[in-house]
Parts: sequence; C-alpha cells; structure tokens
Amino acid sequence: MRAIPSEEECLDMLERAGCSEKIIEHCCVVMSVAVSLARRAGVDLDLVRAGALLHDIGRSRTHGIRHVTVGVDILRSFGLSESIIKIAQRHIGAGLAPGDVEDLGLPPGIYHPETIEEKIVCHSDNLVDGSSIIGIEDAIEDFEAKGLYSAAQRMMEIEGEISLLTGEGSDQLLREADPASRIRGPCSAYARRR
Repeated sequence: MRAIPSEEECLDMLERAGCSEKIIEHCCVVMSVAVSLARRAGVDLDLVRAGALLHDIGRSRTHGIRHVTVGVDILRSFGLSESIIKIAQRHIGAGLAPGDVEDLGLPPGIYHPETIEEKIVCHSDNLVDGSSIIGIEDAIEDFEAKGLYSAAQRMMEIEGEISLLTGEGSDQLLREADPASRIRGPCSAYARRR
C-alpha cells in the first residue's frame, strides 16, 4: 500500500480518474473544512487531507449512491491504503445503517464512519454544498427536508463528538478559520494548475 498521498498527488488522481472541475473544487472545499476541524481535534491531518480530497473520486463515473463503491474500486486501483479507502466508502450522508445498505443495493460492508478522521471528512462533506460552506443547521434542515431524519440525527451526533474534541461547534470553528486557509476557494495546488 502507498503512503498517504500529498495534496498534489490527490489532485492528479482526481484528474486521472476523470473528475470534472466542479467535483475537484467541491473536494478542495471539503478538504479545507475538514483540515480546519482536524487541526483543532488533533488528529491525522495528512489522512484527513487526502481522504477529503479523494472522497468523491467515484463521481468521475456516477453521481448516484454507487459513487462510493466506484470510488473504492478506483482508490484500490491506485494502491492506496485502506484508511483512505474507508473514508471514501463511509462518507455518504452521515453514514448508512446496515438496513439502508441492503435497501440501496450496495455490496455488504460498513458505510458509516467509525474513526474520527472518517467522521471529520463525512461531516465536512455535509457542511459543503457544491463549493459553498453551509452551517450545521442548514445541513440538518436539508437532510430533514429530504425525509432523512435518521441521517440528520447521525449528523448531529457526529457534530457533538467533533465539538467535544475541538471545544467548539463546527460553525464557530469555520468562522474563526484563518482566511489564508482558502476555505472558500479551490486547493492551492489546483488553483496553480488552472
């Protein structure tokens, strides 16, 4: 298995997989949010950075729920570690319950985040709509408007766990983030390529 890839290597993988600029920009914003949360939580920043950048690589081939399984296959073809692959597999919604997995016709497996790095990437993805950062209340309202009440509950649980680790809620942390962190823009390496 490969070591955790750099930001530049992740962007190369997204491009090689055929991700659109829109998907790459989304992944960059999710990465910025995730790194902001991870810094305060004191977790593996390199893993969070790579996992956030690569979480939607499966959208190069499908935008449906199966983008998680397609992403797992792509990441395995790149020889990446299971820790990154699990982030991609477990980022959907606020995680899927076993019954949801069966109902959606996904292959057997764990589709809910277990490690704190997985939870941070999953949560960060829920706080980003396209390339815009939304607050936790808006993210929960969006889930509830779609009838995803159990997912909204799981999102609140993840928010609570991250808040305990960081000492503040995600909205507060993102407001306080250093503007130089480029939270609202594309990844620094991606911006240089354009």
